[in-house]
Amino acid sequence: MTMPECRFCGQPVRDIFADLGRSPLANGFLRPEQLDREEPFHPLCARVCRSCFLVQLEEFAAPGDIFSDYAYFSSFSDSWLRHVETYAGTMTQKLGLHAGSQVIEIASNDGYLLQFFQRRGVPVLGVEPAANCARAASDRGIATWVRFFGTETARMLVAQSLQADLLIGNNVLAHVPDLNDFVAGLQIALKPTGVITMEFPHLQRLVEGSQFDTIYHEHFSYFSFLTVCAVFARHGLAIFDVEELPTHGGSLRIHAAHDTDTSRQVSAAVHDLTARERALGYDRIETYGAFQQQVEHIRRDLVAFFAAARTAGQTIAGYGAPAKGNTLLNYCGITPKQLPFTVDRNPHKQNLYLPGTHIPIRAPEAIEEARPDYILILPWNLKEEIVAQLATVRSWGGRFVVAVPELRIF
Repeated sequence: MTMPECRFCGQPVRDIFADLGRSPLANGFLRPEQLDREEPFHPLCARVCRSCFLVQLEEFAAPGDIFSDYAYFSSFSDSWLRHVETYAGTMTQKLGLHAGSQVIEIASNDGYLLQFFQRRGVPVLGVEPAANCARAASDRGIATWVRFFGTETARMLVAQSLQADLLIGNNVLAHVPDLNDFVAGLQIALKPTGVITMEFPHLQRLVEGSQFDTIYHEHFSYFSFLTVCAVFARHGLAIFDVEELPTHGGSLRIHAAHDTDTSRQVSAAVHDLTARERALGYDRIETYGAFQQQVEHIRRDLVAFFAAARTAGQTIAGYGAPAKGNTLLNYCGITPKQLPFTVDRNPHKQNLYLPGTHIPIRAPEAIEEARPDYILILPWNLKEEIVAQLATVRSWGGRFVVAVPELRIF
């Protein structure tokens, strides 16, 4: 069998990191009239390259099929908005951004972040492939190009004198199938003394937290710090600082500049994280072999929980309709008989159905109406925010459940 080639270094990728069977596109939500149609399922098998140690999926769906009409709107998480508002204030002050500066965000979604720079009088531009998200940003007054980002778009920015003093990408690096073209585009779009920040889930935290549900088809790559440094270095970009963040179960925020920009001193955090990942073995293929066992353990526990609840005559509802939840539910074989519905604050998802499992998505009020015994929190990274929103659940004796990193009922 022909092995896929690594999307960074081009070497054959043989070693399996996590095989999750076959799954539909995690954001391929269904309208009622689509339920009887054949739904495409694709292999969901993450492999690791033993040359550069990039964990990756094959590309089974074109980016245009995944991102052109996107159901995820960043503004519906209060904690995420607080996170990016703090970031905007910090970076404005740190870089001395002003009315003559230019901030550009790649995959700018609904303007959730750029609004906070704009309020500070800093010119902004979003580049967003999903037309529906871009419209929401435009309604906020955020100038947005509806395009995928890469070297072609970067050259268009340069042609219009729109190089960035600050070039931002939050949770986009993993979504890029042509990784080299994307990072080469970052180098082109950045002013000679500009700064790039990129946030993305940290592979170390994924492994330590058994976060297999963050593996889905629109996440093409999963990065260690060692690997992302190599990717950026190939394209003339040097990572000079790194922050470890709690968002999305544990993320990195890297700070990069042109490797010709000698004004940036490499931080102790860069040296420390590099040394830690080497000590943990993220530059050795043997480190990646045990993750499948962690995945299977979570599946066994969740399936057993649903079986026990059914035997006891107890009811379960879901909270949230995140992509990670669809990986979890499909891999564990959960059906509407076990989980009759889930709810979501995002009106763009309400009255649709989860891909693969066909579990209906309702408005949050459905929780109060049904009064389930358990609520399975699918976006477990937001569990504190969700439990606070659903404080009344305790009044009828309801309890909360998360499956990752291990089954927990509270």
